[in-house]
Amino acid sequence: MAAPQDDMFSLCVDPLKVRQNVEVRFIDNVKGKGIFAKRDIRKGESIFTERPLISAQFLWNALYKYKACEYCMRSLETAEENAQRLSGKPGLSLPRPELCRVRPDLQQACPQCQVMYCSAECRQAALDQYHRALCLGGSHEDPDHPVNKLQEAWRNVHFPPETSSIMLMAKMVATVKQAQDKGRWQRLFSQFCCRSANEEEELAHKLLGEKFQGQLALLRGLFTTALYDEHLVRWFTPEGFCSLFSLVGTNGQGIGTSSLSQWVHACDALELPDQQREQLDAFIDQLYKDIEKETGDFLNCEGSGLFLLQSSCNHSCVPNGEASFPDNYFLLHLTALSDVRAGEEICISYLDCCQRDRSRHSRHKILRENYLFVCSCSKCTSQADEPDVTSDEEEDGEAEGETEDEMTDV
Repeated sequence: MAAPQDDMFSLCVDPLKVRQNVEVRFIDNVKGKGIFAKRDIRKGESIFTERPLISAQFLWNALYKYKACEYCMRSLETAEENAQRLSGKPGLSLPRPELCRVRPDLQQACPQCQVMYCSAECRQAALDQYHRALCLGGSHEDPDHPVNKLQEAWRNVHFPPETSSIMLMAKMVATVKQAQDKGRWQRLFSQFCCRSANEEEELAHKLLGEKFQGQLALLRGLFTTALYDEHLVRWFTPEGFCSLFSLVGTNGQGIGTSSLSQWVHACDALELPDQQREQLDAFIDQLYKDIEKETGDFLNCEGSGLFLLQSSCNHSCVPNGEASFPDNYFLLHLTALSDVRAGEEICISYLDCCQRDRSRHSRHKILRENYLFVCSCSKCTSQADEPDVTSDEEEDGEAEGETEDEMTDV
C-alpha cells in the first residue's frame, strides 16, 4: 500500500515544489511503489532534495579516522586536513584554502560522551531525536558498555567495503524511545519496503556471510541488552530483528561526504587565466595520484541513511535519475540524468557505472544477490536473448578465443 503523500514529502526541503514535480504511486505487488513525474523535467534539473529520517556513519569508516558530524555526516576535516591525511603528506598546503566551507570554529562535542557535531544546531537536533537514549556519557571508551560491545560485534562480522550499519537500527529504536508521538515514528519506519521471511534471511546471509544465523543471534542479544524498549517488543524478537535488519539492508541509501571533493568542485568553478587554470588542474591531478597511492579508493566519510521518498525510487539499468550529496552533508539531491516526460517513472540505478556496463546476466546476478529481484528494465528486456553467462565468463571466453587465434596464426 502506498505511503501517505504528506509523510513521503515531509523531509523534503521544499515539499510544495516536490508535490509539483512528482507523485508516489503503487505499481504492483512485485515492484511496490514508484515515483512518477507530474510534469516534464529537463536533463540536469533537480527533482527533489531530501533529508533522511536517520543516518549513521559506517563503523569501520569512523575507526579509520574519517571524521564526520554524528548527526548530518558533514566532513569535519578541512579540505587541507583531509588532503594531508589521505595523501600521507602532513605538510601539504592547498592553494585557495578560502574555498573550503568547513567551519572548525562552529564544531561542538557532546559534553557527556564527546561525540562530535559540525554545529550547535546538529548537536541539538541529535539530542532531541535520539542521542539522549544513545549517549554513553563517561563510558564512551568503556569496551564493556553494551553499545560499544554491539558496535565491536558488528565490525567483527561486517568488514569493508561496508554497505550498512547496526547503528541505523540503534537510532531507529532510540528515536522511538525518545519520541512523544511514538506511533508517528513507528508509522514512518513501517513505510519502507518489507520482505518475506525467506528474503529477509537471504539479506542477512548476504550482509553477514555463511555463519549469519549465529551472528544474527549474537547481534540480537547485544542489541536487546543495549536498547530494549517495551514499546518495540517485536523488534527484539528473532523474527522482528531479522525484519529490522532486512529493512535497513534493503532501503539504506549510501551517503558519501568529502570536504576535499567540495573544494575541488569549487576550484573547477573558478574562472581563471589559462596559465593559472593549468597550474591548479595539475596540482589537483597530482594530489589525486598521491592519494590513490597512499589510500586507494576510500576517499569519503561514508555511511547510509533511510530516505522516505528516495526509497520509493525503483531500479533501472538505464536510470533517468541519480542521487548525490554535493553539499558535503546528508542532504540527498535527486537529479534528472535525461529528459523525463510527465507520467514517466523516475528510476535510479542500484548498480555503479562499471556494473551497469556488464552483461545482462551479470547485472541480474548482482541485483538478485543484493536486492532479491530480477530487473525488467528496457535494457534488460532488449538483451533478453543474450547468453546466460557473466561478464567474467565472457572475458575468459574472449581471452581463450584470442589465444586460440594466435596459436592458429603461428
